[in-house]
Amino acid sequence: MLIIGIDPGISGSICFFMDGRVINVINMPTMTEGKKNKKQVNGAQVYNEISNQVKKFESRDIRVIIEQVSAMPGQGVTSMFNFGQSFGILKGICSAMQLPMYFVRPAKWKKYFNLINSEKDASRTRAIEIFPYFSSQLSKKKDANKADAILIANYYYETYKIEY
Repeated sequence: MLIIGIDPGISGSICFFMDGRVINVINMPTMTEGKKNKKQVNGAQVYNEISNQVKKFESRDIRVIIEQVSAMPGQGVTSMFNFGQSFGILKGICSAMQLPMYFVRPAKWKKYFNLINSEKDASRTRAIEIFPYFSSQLSKKKDANKADAILIANYYYETYKIEY
């Protein structure tokens, strides 16, 4: 079974996870938008990345786990709109590919890994502890989003009974 853990958003990541092991983690594919060099999720590249990984599997052997995001206090209207747009792009791509999607709230998976009220970088430390063979790809502080995607996939792997 292939589990695809997704930390949505412009600086998010996508993790490909199988049999309790991280296969690959990529930064969210992005492209520039407009004159101000703002970034947006590159839906075509997201599709290509997921498509390349899933072609060996039947859709019943794939689970896509997306972090269930919502508005956060203190964030501006424009940034929340862009964040929601990224979330919608991911849902649309997975729907079009007919991949089963599951959503997990940040509080739920973070509580499972004892990360509530911890620094953003704590997820990177936790992912390295669980998957030391993958530590070289989590060596920078900016890799915290990759760690989140890994932990989202691992959360599903460890907590849900997978039917075969």
